[in-house]
Amino acid sequence: MEIKRFPLGMLWTNCYLIWDDNGDGFIVDPGGPAQDVADFVREKGISVHRIFLTHGHADHIGGLERLRSTADQGVAVHEEDADCLTSPGRNLSSYMGGEVEARPAEKLLRDGDRMTVGKMTLEIIHTPGHTPGGICIVVSDGGEKILISGDTLFARSIGRSDLPGGDEDTLIESLKRLDDFPKDMRVFPGHGPETTIGAEKLYNPYWPR
Repeated sequence: MEIKRFPLGMLWTNCYLIWDDNGDGFIVDPGGPAQDVADFVREKGISVHRIFLTHGHADHIGGLERLRSTADQGVAVHEEDADCLTSPGRNLSSYMGGEVEARPAEKLLRDGDRMTVGKMTLEIIHTPGHTPGGICIVVSDGGEKILISGDTLFARSIGRSDLPGGDEDTLIESLKRLDDFPKDMRVFPGHGPETTIGAEKLYNPYWPR
């Protein structure tokens, strides 16, 4: 499993491109101008099968339409954030000085959904609190297992809960769903550096005790 991070847009949202040794892959959260992502996909000959959105805020979907044609199975988002793609009000772009709109997702996700991309398996964990449809994604290649945490969990912090649709108590409850993962499990958040479950359990002031 190969992982490449592209910080995109004004908020440096982490867009991830993940692929296996056969070149089958997927993209997570194309949040801003994404030409570098498209160029890398083409140069490496990666077959992108789907674009996953950890939630529907504008800073995570801003480059979606630029990359959409690269994904042969389209876009996937949790059903509770589905209307964020088509509503600048719901994705908050109308409050940030511009409007971001995209076409509806081809697949609506639910908690516990499992799917495969090439040699990788993905499991969807519904983790509301930052948005109603926020998710984390567990990705495994049969050996390594990683967590893509979106804006649910950051290194030493968590996502905002003071935006429309957010709720801090709900977000803290969502963190409890990550508590049983191995301490050395790598975590790839929506913003900021990579971390591990163990580091966050020790040092994150929001982690439920």
